[in-house]
Amino acid sequence: GYIVLSVNYRSGIGYGRSFRMAPNTAARGNAEYQDVVAAGQYLIGRPDVDPKRVGIWGLSYGGLLTAQALARNSDMFAAGIDLAGVHLYGSSLDPESVSYQSSAISQIDKWKSPVLLMHGDDDRNVDFVQTVDLAARLRQQGVHIEQLVFPDEVHDFLLYENWRKILAASAEFLDRHLQRQ
Repeated sequence: GYIVLSVNYRSGIGYGRSFRMAPNTAARGNAEYQDVVAAGQYLIGRPDVDPKRVGIWGLSYGGLLTAQALARNSDMFAAGIDLAGVHLYGSSLDPESVSYQSSAISQIDKWKSPVLLMHGDDDRNVDFVQTVDLAARLRQQGVHIEQLVFPDEVHDFLLYENWRKILAASAEFLDRHLQRQ
């Protein structure tokens, strides 16, 4: 019941140094998000895709891009699943800062789509407070959020049992928010 598209966004691996070190990515301008938008537009343009039922799922940097998608383009992405994503680059809340403008929370007032947030509370790559802070900000706006916290779990979710829970929760969430009623 789903069509899946996996995006190797600029600054990803496998396409050489210039792709990996693409200019204006991450906190320097978030250029890789353009690849996510292009993928969403591609899906919406397909005759076998309902443009009102496009979702997004990502872990780590993919979680960051999922948050970007929901914050910047809730009109394109109807629901999302963010696993251990970064939502604020650095610590600056200065609206003039490029790192803040490159962060999902800079556009949080546009976020309308429901989201499932999942994170291990012993993550040493992405501080768990990133998810706690995002959840609080979204609640203040009345955005539908669901959370699944994994005690003593790290960034890449080491336990098979937890991956089973993640995949089951993801499927159930997408079924509820994207399937035809």
